[in-house]
Amino acid sequence: MAKIYKFLFFIALLFSFQLSHGQELKVEGYFMQDSAKIGEKVPYVLKAKYSKGMNVVFPDSTFDFSPFVLLEKQTFMSSTKEGITLDSAIYYVSNFSLDPVSNFSLPVFEVMKYDSLEYYPEEASLTLKLLIDPLPEQLLFKDNNIYQILPKSFNYPLLIAVIVCLIIIILVLFFFFGDAIKKQFQTWSEKRKYKRFITKWEKAEKTFASRPDMDGADELLGLWKTYMEHLKNRPFREWTTIEISEFLENKEIIKDFREIEMIIYAGKKGQDISQACRNLKGICAETYQQKITQKHERK
Repeated sequence: MAKIYKFLFFIALLFSFQLSHGQELKVEGYFMQDSAKIGEKVPYVLKAKYSKGMNVVFPDSTFDFSPFVLLEKQTFMSSTKEGITLDSAIYYVSNFSLDPVSNFSLPVFEVMKYDSLEYYPEEASLTLKLLIDPLPEQLLFKDNNIYQILPKSFNYPLLIAVIVCLIIIILVLFFFFGDAIKKQFQTWSEKRKYKRFITKWEKAEKTFASRPDMDGADELLGLWKTYMEHLKNRPFREWTTIEISEFLENKEIIKDFREIEMIIYAGKKGQDISQACRNLKGICAETYQQKITQKHERK
């Protein structure tokens, strides 16, 4: 009885195997160009048509693409018509073989419960495109007696020597004249800062004279305190008017400040704003001259 069951099981298994393989699966593969240079990116198209119910898988990056190298894979949505499904993919590969013609074929896998089958299309051929024309059997030489000017190579040792000499000269100059050069640079820098201050001050003073308001008064006093802070290296912007007058030993400056500050605190225009602006500007000019003179005396 057991032998009969085994025989029937074998017959059923054989029948199901034949039935599953009676289904159709057609594979097509081809290159989208006939020839390519070494390392050039070439598209290879792989298509599979199969009946409903078949589990078909295309190769992925783990597959051996020799003699080609896989660069990229592009897949497309499956389409089914009248029970036949079409799957397709484009594999972008590069050829690094020196063979004149390289043959290539990618399989499609039918995955079953305990096994899988491979379906290969016909091999596609790719011809190697050479960049250098083959040499003729007999070389022909052409006489040419015209003088050809050959470009001279750049003299890097001479350039390095010149740079080293310049560095040595600069170091020597700084060693003997470094202090004088530094003081000259500081004087030049102070003159530039003074010119910038005068330009800003005259512009702000002109604007304030034509339209005396709180913003103009703030800008004038801010310019003056900022520049004096630079000249004296003291916190003029944090000091009160009394503290500034005591530091400069100039009590008249209090009156000049009051002329401008009346706009800020009382909203009234002072009696002689122009004179106050000239006095404050004169203090900056005098302090600037003192600083320049001190720098020259130290030389």
